[in-house]
Amino acid sequence: MLIIGITGTLGAGKGTIVDYLVQEKGFVHFSVRGYITDEIIRQGLPVNRDSMVVVANGLRAANSPSYIIDQLYEQALLTGKNCIIESIRTPGEVESLREKGNFLLFAVDADPVLRYDRIVMRNSETDRISFETFVNNEEREMQSNDPNKQNIGKCIAQADYILFNNSSVAELHKQIEVELHKLNL
Repeated sequence: MLIIGITGTLGAGKGTIVDYLVQEKGFVHFSVRGYITDEIIRQGLPVNRDSMVVVANGLRAANSPSYIIDQLYEQALLTGKNCIIESIRTPGEVESLREKGNFLLFAVDADPVLRYDRIVMRNSETDRISFETFVNNEEREMQSNDPNKQNIGKCIAQADYILFNNSSVAELHKQIEVELHKLNL
């Protein structure tokens, strides 16, 4: 059983990587976003990016920096299959998964303007924002000295494999295949 974690910048292609691994390689998907969205709804809050950050940081502060990932890891173990956990946001999550073994971290990034265009097209409830808000959100999420808050920059730096998604979906799939070939998958 292998657990692949996905980290990366907003709109870079984490979901595209997940879709490929699920559809082409039979991985089982576990979503941090889904987990947090369920908690937001349970708390009666609006489902938006600000609520996501507040609820996620609150869960981490109340439990541990790796709390959400640890919950998803336990669910993944029950499947006995290769799994992908999307989206790793804190160094504590990376450390916790590394300690458990059979874990690799993939990171994905792309040009900011391209990423913004992608989220506008995606049009999910957390993506209906201006470019200025997009940039401000990213600045807030890229680094923090608080272990309970997002530090995507440090997570990307800890990745085993970094993919750059500035081209087509087909090109991203090729990059994924190169890395999976190294793993004999």
